[in-house]
Amino acid sequence: MADTVRIATRDAYGKALVELGEKNEKLIVLDADLAAATKTGAFKKAFPDRFIDVGIAEGNMMGIAAGLATAGFTVFASSFAMFAAGRAFEQVRNSIGYPHLNVKIGATHAGISVGEDGASHQCCEDIALMRSIPGMTIINPADAEEAKQAVFAAAEKDGPVYMRFGRLAVPVLFDANYKFEIGKGVYLREGADVTIIATGLLVGPALDAAEALSAEGIGAAVINMATIKPVDREIIVDAAKKTGCIVTAEEHNIIGGLGSAVAEVVCETVPVPVVRCGVEDVFGKSGPALELLDIYGLNAAGVAAKAKCALAMKG
Repeated sequence: MADTVRIATRDAYGKALVELGEKNEKLIVLDADLAAATKTGAFKKAFPDRFIDVGIAEGNMMGIAAGLATAGFTVFASSFAMFAAGRAFEQVRNSIGYPHLNVKIGATHAGISVGEDGASHQCCEDIALMRSIPGMTIINPADAEEAKQAVFAAAEKDGPVYMRFGRLAVPVLFDANYKFEIGKGVYLREGADVTIIATGLLVGPALDAAEALSAEGIGAAVINMATIKPVDREIIVDAAKKTGCIVTAEEHNIIGGLGSAVAEVVCETVPVPVVRCGVEDVFGKSGPALELLDIYGLNAAGVAAKAKCALAMKG
């Protein structure tokens, strides 16, 4: 995908907010002193009266968002994933999740691909944290088009939504004909031997891995799972029955993320081998994003290697 146009999903998030603001006068955006990085600055410029910078006070931001939601507003609260999911977890749980309020959390700079910011900012635990909150919807888009559609879908959905966006520019995989639906996975490629279920930044490498496996005579199906909660149980069961083994691929800790969600479904319905490709329960380190992805095996070669492990377990 070297020649593919690349856009960071955080950029698509900022543009989508502006489009939503033009259509919905009850839309309010909050940020915690990071508007330039989260790209909510575009909304601030377009609608200054509906933008609130709360400063470096993420917990307070979630409380303000909850209060605005109770007054009938649709609220997008934005910060880095480490702060939106990590620092503000208690407020998200008690002030937003418990009363099931209409707050959408736009979490940017997730995962290892934050790069030089290092382990303190490379949040690979946010999906696990948000999955533990009852009623929380979690969306992790693969590219700019899916990110845009996810923002629109989140605005229409009643209740809290956690959206995960990246700093790194990633290949544009879809065009305007692509249809994103909350709770639905999508087959991007068919294959009879193994299924790769990928989310977010790893969808592109999953497709590249499937292509490489095909050259070796291995048929790899690829599913894009943008919604991690509620996960698409039907497509997971279908994949397990069709290929008999599954690989999950995500830029997140292998504990508590997509891999855990898929394994839970599989073990309860159609027990088959599930091998997880992700951050192997370690912290990140500072360095160029692309180099870090290679170091942690979050690339096509890493996904392909996991697929071969799953095939060996198939029996």
